[in-house]
Amino acid sequence: MGAHSYRAADFVSAARRLGLELVIGGDRDDVFGAVATGHALPLDLSQVEIGTEAIRALHAAHPIDAVLASDDQGTLLAAHAAQALGLASSPAESVASANHKRVFRDICQAAGLPQPSFREISLQDDPRALARGLRYPCVIKPLHLSASRGVIRCDDAAQFVAAFRRVAALLARPDVRCRDAALAGRALVEDFVPGAEVALEGLVFDGRFELLAFFDKPDPLDGPFFQETLFITPSRHPQALQQRAQEVVRRAVAALGLRHGPVHAEARLHGEAVTVIELAPRSIGGHCGRTLRFGSGMTLEELILVQALGGAGLDLRRERLAAGVMMIPIARAGVLRAVSGTEAARAVRGIEDLEIAIPLGERIEPPPEGDRYLGFIFARGATPEGVERALREAHARLRIEIAPDAELMSEG
Repeated sequence: MGAHSYRAADFVSAARRLGLELVIGGDRDDVFGAVATGHALPLDLSQVEIGTEAIRALHAAHPIDAVLASDDQGTLLAAHAAQALGLASSPAESVASANHKRVFRDICQAAGLPQPSFREISLQDDPRALARGLRYPCVIKPLHLSASRGVIRCDDAAQFVAAFRRVAALLARPDVRCRDAALAGRALVEDFVPGAEVALEGLVFDGRFELLAFFDKPDPLDGPFFQETLFITPSRHPQALQQRAQEVVRRAVAALGLRHGPVHAEARLHGEAVTVIELAPRSIGGHCGRTLRFGSGMTLEELILVQALGGAGLDLRRERLAAGVMMIPIARAGVLRAVSGTEAARAVRGIEDLEIAIPLGERIEPPPEGDRYLGFIFARGATPEGVERALREAHARLRIEIAPDAELMSEG
């Protein structure tokens, strides 16, 4: 798994509770000490062949029972390494297809799944010429980024040209690395799909998708940018529509050829139709997995680890309580000066925890340039409506001070 990840610490905690020995692999060895309980394996996640050989060498000296990725950056290496060791995994080709936004669209289209019109473009092209051949509204998104980074809705040609240049500038930044040269400098343009957005969390057993949780996203995600905030489960959408969404995701999993492990899908519900926007061969991002408990209290990470080790008879039933998380939105770019009101927010009935994920003094920015969350608020309650109210009230009690860039320049 990747060490430089929101998810790594939760997997380490799960491994401790299960009494498992964990090896953390990644290219940020300065964080190994913060999360690792035993071994650390320095890896460049973009060097799949070299990384696979490093994991194979570790296995020869210290047998490995499963290889997992904590986030998108490690999924392809994890699949290659697992295959090389003869361990349960999805085929590396299927994982690569899921990670490639245009290939994913091609496969879903060939399988007869509802898809927006789409085309792959180069950011070396003339945006004005491209704009004349597009249908609006559309969305531009880099092929290799995640967490809504670089995703922009365009309602006309002028907006597309501006968005194209903004995405090109983002991809030229030194802190934006593309691990796959074939994806660098390329983007997907697709029709904007209207409707409510939802997320489906599941596990794949021998190619069969099993739902773990169905999340509503109550805040509209209509653009021009797509900063996510609320995830609430269980869903309040009609049961028939939820079943249809599950079936579409099952068909997408089958079309990709995914065989084993966690899957996180994002879909749009528009009328009676369901469109899968993205499907990732890993678990839900950020700390959102902390909202989920199964069976007799097993966490999402524990469930994933036990499945990876071949555990049978897992209880996949989610707890009866409703649950939710708010990824605290970033209002504007600047330096995080102060966060107050956290105790008042924690005092809201139904709130279980609140975490500010970014240290004071660091520069922050919202999507489409930013890729981090300011923090997370977690709630549980008898109903999804009550959970949503608690999260919104807790957020309203926070006071977040961000020094704008102009102010920083004047201070300098």
